[in-house]
Amino acid sequence: MMRKLTSLSVGLLLLAGCVPGAPEGTVALSEPASPFIAFNVWVKAGSQNDPAGQEGLAALTANLIAEGSTTEDSYDAILAKLYPMAARYGYSVDKEMTVFGGRVHRDNLEAYYTLFKNALLSPAFSEADFERVKSQTMNFLERTRRYGRDEELSKELLFWIDYSGTAYEHPEEGYVESVRSITLDDVRQFYDAHYLANNVTVGLGGGFDRALLSRVRADFDALAVGEVAAIPAPEPRMPNGVEVLIVEKETDASAISFGFPTALTRGHADFWPMVAMNSWFGEHRESFSHLYQVIRESRGMNYGDYSYIEAYPRGYTTQVPPTNVARRSQLFEIWIRPISLTAPGNLHDRTLFATRAAWRELKRLVDDGMTGETLETTQQFLKNYVLNWSATVSRRLGYAVDDAFYGVSDNGYLESIRPGIAALTLEQVNAAIRTHLQYDNMYLVFITADAEAMKQALLSGAETPITYAGEKSAEHMAEDAEIASFPIPVREENITIIGIDEVFER
Repeated sequence: MMRKLTSLSVGLLLLAGCVPGAPEGTVALSEPASPFIAFNVWVKAGSQNDPAGQEGLAALTANLIAEGSTTEDSYDAILAKLYPMAARYGYSVDKEMTVFGGRVHRDNLEAYYTLFKNALLSPAFSEADFERVKSQTMNFLERTRRYGRDEELSKELLFWIDYSGTAYEHPEEGYVESVRSITLDDVRQFYDAHYLANNVTVGLGGGFDRALLSRVRADFDALAVGEVAAIPAPEPRMPNGVEVLIVEKETDASAISFGFPTALTRGHADFWPMVAMNSWFGEHRESFSHLYQVIRESRGMNYGDYSYIEAYPRGYTTQVPPTNVARRSQLFEIWIRPISLTAPGNLHDRTLFATRAAWRELKRLVDDGMTGETLETTQQFLKNYVLNWSATVSRRLGYAVDDAFYGVSDNGYLESIRPGIAALTLEQVNAAIRTHLQYDNMYLVFITADAEAMKQALLSGAETPITYAGEKSAEHMAEDAEIASFPIPVREENITIIGIDEVFER
């Protein structure tokens, strides 16, 4: 989750250089021509470090630090001081990373850094701030998460069932009951146990000088030193056939997510081939991608249809991949944005038709692979498109911190992606597809009205045709017939139904 991190300006695409001899525990991207300085402080702890029964503690701690008073200033005074600088600092918490970041013009560096440093090193942890932040969190857990964005909730539920029994299982914000039980003393204890000098990496980007880098590192070295227990990498279970979760909710549109765990992470030999595959198959929010063309463009069924080989939380908020969500385990997932239940026909025909359409395209990809033409087109697209991923100094710094997470010591992700994609052969890409993708074993999540009817429709295997307001070609209708009957083999014992009020309750 990320809040109150305000972009001040779109940065120029400057060449970032690592600072030779930078202090240990720092990530430094020097861009001398930039008038901005970006901060990225990575605490090596995330939701995986939440104690049992206190799921959400890492996120609540970070929230209170970023949106609370310090021993020097009340939170209202901090906001008043930040306002004339046109600056903010914010936080994000993922499975393995907690990051605090912000960006400021060099004219306001001293005043800004004092506030930023105090927030992390001298939090007041006041009772009033805690009650305010916890109340906001509870409102999110009980209302916004369940009733605000089904499309995001379906993705969170996919990770929940896929990582059941592992440290990745619970959402970063926690459960309703677990957060309700958290006290201010719990927050203080989590801070003392994890916000340690040897557990923090300091990142600076932009037009800073070496003296600032050394000073910031020295400031954070004043934190206590300690040992954080290592958390084993999660070992998610591959689904046994098709395992389905249906969430019953009064809604006029169905949200759909499905996927399975993979062995693919950054640094794997097949990573660049799979980046190319995914870009062609389901690039996030790009209308050229195959899933988008099949489901939205040709059939007008929804807003978008995408696929992912890395975690992509809050996809509805961004056009470009998020940074600082680095993980040791990933899923392949397909995200079908909500499908209307109010169109003519059976209540769930359109939902199952869209699911079948995406599943069928996945099968065709695995069985047939990409073509030389689609790979060449994708390589040309990515050559230019990935430049958008480094559009600000804050994003470039975020990627550099992710490189530190993954242990990249030479060329970083941003420097490697273009040559990595350009060098691909069709044989490499199709071999990677056969290695990492499959279509027989799947976790499948629906958020929809009349869950029992959805269950029966799945079990029946009946065709789910859709209708159009206008006339379609014979070729189009023939393909529709194939999609409408595409098999999703599921057993009754592999279907679970829960109500929306049960979602992430404990």
